[in-house]
Amino acid sequence: MLLLTERYETKIAGVLSCLDRVVITGILPSICYAEAATNYLKSRNIRIFDYPKWAQSLRDEIRQRASHLAQKAKLTIHHQRKANEDKEDYVAQVLQSRGDHPGLVCIISAMERCPTYEPWHDKSTHRTYLRGDEGKCLHYYFYFIDPELGLCYLRVPTWAPFRLQFYFNGHNALAMALRRRGIDFTLRDNAFLHIEDWKRAQQLADTLLPIPKLRYKLNQYARQYCPPSRLFTEGYHWSLMQVEYATDIVFRLQQDLIPLYESLSRTAVHAVKAEQIGTFLGRPLHPLYRDEVGNRFETRIEGTCIKHQMGPVSIKMYDKFGLILRIETTTNQVSFFKHYRRVVHRDGTGTFKLAPLKKTIYSLPVLVELMAASNRRYLEFLSTLDDPTPALRDLEKIARPVRENERSLRGFNLFDAQDLDLFVALVRGEFNISGFQNHHLRRLLGKNGHQVSLILKRLRLHGLIKKVGRRYKYYLTALGRKVIATALRLREIVIIPSLTEPAAA
Repeated sequence: MLLLTERYETKIAGVLSCLDRVVITGILPSICYAEAATNYLKSRNIRIFDYPKWAQSLRDEIRQRASHLAQKAKLTIHHQRKANEDKEDYVAQVLQSRGDHPGLVCIISAMERCPTYEPWHDKSTHRTYLRGDEGKCLHYYFYFIDPELGLCYLRVPTWAPFRLQFYFNGHNALAMALRRRGIDFTLRDNAFLHIEDWKRAQQLADTLLPIPKLRYKLNQYARQYCPPSRLFTEGYHWSLMQVEYATDIVFRLQQDLIPLYESLSRTAVHAVKAEQIGTFLGRPLHPLYRDEVGNRFETRIEGTCIKHQMGPVSIKMYDKFGLILRIETTTNQVSFFKHYRRVVHRDGTGTFKLAPLKKTIYSLPVLVELMAASNRRYLEFLSTLDDPTPALRDLEKIARPVRENERSLRGFNLFDAQDLDLFVALVRGEFNISGFQNHHLRRLLGKNGHQVSLILKRLRLHGLIKKVGRRYKYYLTALGRKVIATALRLREIVIIPSLTEPAAA
């Protein structure tokens, strides 16, 4: 199967896959939850009801540090009075007059909600402790340009437990890497319209910043902008809050992308079903799954966007500036994804098995691989939507019977309900990750072992599945994925709508 990037190679300037928006949170383990904060105060002989006084002294330190940094950089702290005011617009105005050299860009303050604690005395148990609460406090947004990460910000609350939020953009970081190596590029917003050497840019994007170095930078900025961090010797623990990974297909001319994008987006809205969203994201759709799963087509000022949502993770397709076809996987919960890793049990033993991804920043390289695979699967799906002619020829091929040992095995019929049920079962997300066996299809199709063995033989002889090593486990082949995607697409958006149209008078 030819991918879009291969079919339109002469019209495409370049293809780039890169991290986009990355938001990291930092917590202080000693005070990150109420019980820990209670133990921290007691270990330092601080009365529980003196907690507000203790927190106020640390709040004043943060305010003084912000004022000192603003005076040193000859800046005025900009206070955001309206909640809907766009910080990025203000930062863009400052950058326009300041330039993009490294250093502090601006400081924005805003009253925002934050987790906190309140002193409490339980009369029944005679215990005095802190309990969780929620309130509002002044937050400082320190925007700065890092020599390696580009434009970043650190969000610092002025009240305990001082939970930090750090942001950077992978495209900005790549731009800094290209500039250091003298590679010419044009960056607009968060997308590259031109790069002198796309292949070299992809290599740099794949190895942007080692995690130990990223952790060092995070700790450095935490000490610089949040003075109370000096009190906690264990330092901040950093975890991934939101990650976006984008694949950009950059066209040379708008007239080449616009008609293609219109066709792809309108078709994908009808063709993509809930099970396929799970397949794109490498996650099985369990019958008891309760989170949101579905498609959304939006028309924005910048253009249109199709979004396939599965709980805290989504995969989107949209055009930027009429020149870039972007496929983007976004997660707000890293543990949605699974991979094979060593899992330590309560008794101290460990096993190597499929388990949710950890939220620590050390999971970022694995997460990038999983999100890149999601983008790749979606691109393969779009490629079947763009030109179904080769897939239609393959459908004709698999409809013909095949022979083995003087025995004829029938082909697959698009109009046969049993064959369609089989196709739907084969594209389940869990089979895409770990393959399927005879007993899986028995459960899904309601057939006995002999009947399923015959079905597996038909699929294998027609080239739709392949067997893995010496194990009785099967995976769809590239032909199988293409044919089944086309068959289901024709059924959903061509055959069923045609059959349900009222007959002409």
